Amino acid sequence: MADGDGLGEAASAAVSPPAPAPGLSPPLGWRERLRAGLAGTGASLWFVAGLGLLYALRVPLRLCENLAAVTVFLNSLTPKFYVALTGTSSLISGLIFIFEWWYFHKHGTSFIEQVSVSHLRPLMGGTEGSISEPGSPSSSRESETSRQNLSECKVWRNPLNLFRGAEYRRYTWVTGKEPLTYYDMNLSAQDHQTFFTCDTDFLRPSDTVMQKAWRERNPPARIKAAYQALELNNDCATAYVLLAEEEATTIVDAERLFKQALKAGETIYRRSQQCQHQSPQHEAQLRRDTNVLVYIKRRLAMCARKLGRIREAVKIMRDLMKEFPPLTMLNIHENLLESLLELQAYADVQAVLAKYDDISLPKSAAICYTAALLKTRTVSDKFSPETASRRGLSTAEINAVEAIHRAVEFNPHVPKYLLEMKSLILPPEHILKRGDSEAIAYAFFHLQHWKRIEGALNLLQCTWEGTFHHVSVYPKKELPFFIHFTAGLCSSTAMIALLTHQFPEIMGVFAKAVSMISRTCAEYL
Repeated sequence: MADGDGLGEAASAAVSPPAPAPGLSPPLGWRERLRAGLAGTGASLWFVAGLGLLYALRVPLRLCENLAAVTVFLNSLTPKFYVALTGTSSLISGLIFIFEWWYFHKHGTSFIEQVSVSHLRPLMGGTEGSISEPGSPSSSRESETSRQNLSECKVWRNPLNLFRGAEYRRYTWVTGKEPLTYYDMNLSAQDHQTFFTCDTDFLRPSDTVMQKAWRERNPPARIKAAYQALELNNDCATAYVLLAEEEATTIVDAERLFKQALKAGETIYRRSQQCQHQSPQHEAQLRRDTNVLVYIKRRLAMCARKLGRIREAVKIMRDLMKEFPPLTMLNIHENLLESLLELQAYADVQAVLAKYDDISLPKSAAICYTAALLKTRTVSDKFSPETASRRGLSTAEINAVEAIHRAVEFNPHVPKYLLEMKSLILPPEHILKRGDSEAIAYAFFHLQHWKRIEGALNLLQCTWEGTFHHVSVYPKKELPFFIHFTAGLCSSTAMIALLTHQFPEIMGVFAKAVSMISRTCAEYL
């Protein structure tokens, strides 16, 4: 595919006109200049055009006579009409305000604003980026920001997900309930097809069978297909992976199957390396075999961690991160952080954080709360709220409190699980960043590390209670303009209705004054 893409780019470059020099832009035609000018003065131009059209059509439309008739009609109205009018307006604006408030809390945006931007703005000729070019620096920055926002908010694979057969199934045996939702398992099925299949699977019968196995919804059907693949090829690594994940009932059995998968995966990987430059299909096959090999080694490291061989697990993870640095999407550093915390190797934990706690990389609860834990560790054993209130916070305590604030700002759901105010459940296979699922996945493995450090949970509780909020407010949602507008409209109409009801004579005089002003405007026109 890479060669084809390169040829396509070369062909398009050959037929396209030469690009302008850097820092310069091509001259705009009269249509573009007119469109840009109209976009800059759109609102005022429409207003002036409307007034001019109204003045030009004042005679055909008989505006003066109609305005005079309206004035006579307003003079004949009683105060009861104004009470009913303002009361009805107040009721309608109040209903609009309640609907806007409900819609904003459910969807995070204003309904009126969304409709106007989606449907009315295109009719007025407006666009999101009216003049910026696709290749301009401003559009590049905007696209980069949008990519970062998307990467922060989407569903991620849980780097510490449990084994289905050896761990999740135990819960089913005891309670008779399924620990994973259908949505979660469907996402995992998509991940498996992405990682473990490629376009060349038809060349090997065992891979063809496994391609169908990953699409099966029924676990017994997947396990049966894995055995069929092993009958066709005893060195089918993905078949061993499926059996280790779903059929093995203990971690020891899963590790044994993963070791068989590793032996087969390394053989296939070396074979793919020798043929990677022969065709795009071979490159795709190498990517698939690389994914399989990395996945197997990572799960073997997790098996060693669960069986108490923590230093072995750390070595496997470090070797993986050195050998395959581009594969950061698996978040192996989060597995490494948890294992190093179990070894109480806090200097090594700080070294990993220094590398991955970077502004350009997606954050996670594991990174933010581990950084807070390290800063808390230096002061938590001697921390006392009473003493701190008398003498103030030291520099180290301020750093610890700020780190906790940063972590709580990223995911405010975690403290309730660390402080055991909410019950833990088995973590899902996928998590939503800054969501409750990420908090469960983090606390499930890291609660013991917080308990091990004396006073850490006490400092967390004291700091968290001062900054508690029910849901995450990052990024902070500001109330849209139309909610403020409808709130003001509702309040003003309700006040006018109340004044009209209490002081009908005074409000009648006010209404007559308004009608006199309108009559004067009509005579002027």
